[in-house]
Amino acid sequence: MLLSIGWEAGALMGSLIDYWYYTGDTRWNDLIQQGLLFQAGPNSDYMTPNQTMTEGNDDQGFWGMTVMSAAEYKFQDPPSDKPQWLALAQAVFNTQAARWDTQECGGGLRWQIFAWNQGYDYKNSISQACFFNIAARLARYTGNQSYADWADKTWDWMVSSKFMDTQTYYIYDGAHARNCSEITPYQWTYNSGAFLLGAAAMYNYTTGSTQEVWRSRVDGLINGLGVFFTGPQRNIMTEVACESVNLCDLDQQSFKAYLSRAMAATTKWAPWTYYRIKPLIESTAIAATSTCIGGSNGRMCGLKWTEHGKWDGTTGVGQQMAAMELVLANMIQHVTAPVTNHTGGTSAGDPGAGGGDVGKTDPFSIAVPYPPISTADRVGAWIITAVMILGLVCGCVMMVLDEKSNLTTWQRLSTLRPDVLYACGKHWRPGHRKNGRGGGHGVNGHRFDIDDTCAFQSDCYDGGHGHIADVKEKDTVIELHHEYAENRHSWHGIPPPPPPSQHSARHSSSTTYVGSKSGSSGNGIGGDRMPPANKNIISNRLNHLNHRRSVLQKLHNQQQQQNSNQTHVHQVPHTPPHHHHHHNYHNHRFHNHSHIDQTPYSAASRHHNHPGTQPSYYWDLDNTNGIDPARHVSQLSGMSALPGGRRKQLASRYRLTLELVMIVIVVIMENGKME
Repeated sequence: MLLSIGWEAGALMGSLIDYWYYTGDTRWNDLIQQGLLFQAGPNSDYMTPNQTMTEGNDDQGFWGMTVMSAAEYKFQDPPSDKPQWLALAQAVFNTQAARWDTQECGGGLRWQIFAWNQGYDYKNSISQACFFNIAARLARYTGNQSYADWADKTWDWMVSSKFMDTQTYYIYDGAHARNCSEITPYQWTYNSGAFLLGAAAMYNYTTGSTQEVWRSRVDGLINGLGVFFTGPQRNIMTEVACESVNLCDLDQQSFKAYLSRAMAATTKWAPWTYYRIKPLIESTAIAATSTCIGGSNGRMCGLKWTEHGKWDGTTGVGQQMAAMELVLANMIQHVTAPVTNHTGGTSAGDPGAGGGDVGKTDPFSIAVPYPPISTADRVGAWIITAVMILGLVCGCVMMVLDEKSNLTTWQRLSTLRPDVLYACGKHWRPGHRKNGRGGGHGVNGHRFDIDDTCAFQSDCYDGGHGHIADVKEKDTVIELHHEYAENRHSWHGIPPPPPPSQHSARHSSSTTYVGSKSGSSGNGIGGDRMPPANKNIISNRLNHLNHRRSVLQKLHNQQQQQNSNQTHVHQVPHTPPHHHHHHNYHNHRFHNHSHIDQTPYSAASRHHNHPGTQPSYYWDLDNTNGIDPARHVSQLSGMSALPGGRRKQLASRYRLTLELVMIVIVVIMENGKME
């Protein structure tokens, strides 16, 4: 859980180092060392793979301050083949110095490291405080003036940007880079604590007049701490920005731990401060420990310490760290001062540490040092892509097939295209006019295409003749059949049909088409009625109808059985009754309408099945009279043979599948652009 928090895990490691430093208890030292080395990252600068994508400068800075304490307190050194504490602190400093941004606000570090993270456009005081703290302590430990110069630069920028008020020594939260003059006025304990300890280190490092400057700054910062001490005697530490209104989040609950740590450590580098600081940490420690009566074990500490002896109901790592740091801080006079390279320090340094990440803005190159892409990588990527596309295609096909159909899979696949066109509204009869412009056929003189938007709307039903979409589909199939009849001699080598002079209802130019209430006529094949069909279109469409035959016949038999309460129903003939050949097409369609046979799927019709009527299902390609004009249109084929609800369901599937395919195509294209 702590590692997922990132920066607070580093802060906790610092508290555990303090525990060893004050008490001499070494039982946790191996665990502390393991945690600090694990999070160091591949380039040993605390740009860790498990945190880099969302890491901020302040997050990295807390790890840097912790390993700086390990070097100063002579915490057990890592094995020789591992990065050392001092080198780790130098690596953090080097990577952050390279991020100093002068393009906006005249300098300073941004809160976040990478541009896509929320807060990249914000420059906050804690990022500057961590950088200043590490630079000042590195200057003291190594004696290298370049670190001191960076500490001076950071302090001066904080003052010039008005993040720090040199009259009150209040330190404010920060400002957005787009307008650095609009400062967020919140004050947090950890900002003042990090600057206080850094200023004490600069005092201890410098001499002469410069040292006096830093002494006055240390005093000023201690004066500014007064805002954080409340209670009847104003001597109890409080997180004033959030504590009184119960709005401290997980991070803010730990801030007082870092101020307590910094105040105690300051007394070692600026000894005159001891008499000002010790009374404050002593009174606060008494108040804090009086609240450690909560939780199931009765030892959990709260966040609010001003209510003596009362637990506020909160628990967490932050509250425990803060109380522990205060208790430890009261032993500051009993421990030795932090060391330097010249006073017994043993940690090895590396002035060029962190160079692998200096100036980098790509987290992937920081987190994982990937090798160059090889031919095998590319081949593997193509294979995986092909498998994924094949799986998508197969999934889409299975998704759009009607699982309730009795047809075989291959039969359903052969009818897939017309059903998709039907559902998605494609123009497969181009050149037609709609809304009655230019005359035509259909309902009320309108010409209909498969893309009519009313195909699934209740107001497009015709009680006498079925669904409009069914009517127009039958229109089209009849025309296709006519086209085939007139051309089959060239396809199958059979005799051509009779010449147009012979009387035939099929070839009548005044034929009234199915569903025509107004008696409007079409001109048959050709003209603007429909472009010439070809063998494949006709064959596929009529095969589609024949595939549905067994299903529709079964449904019809089931309804007949329900109506007659009989246990056995005879098979419906495969071919139309011969008497249909001699009926006039028009009269048979309209004068015998009451005997039109219907299946249970004829949702729009208002007529009942006639017990003596045997419907025709089979469409014989070589039977020119094989079209039964009296057959109800909803028996024809795939989508149009389904009830309204099922039609809508399958249509939604088709549209959803096409949308998914388009999304995948767009993603693949975008990935190609990125490469």
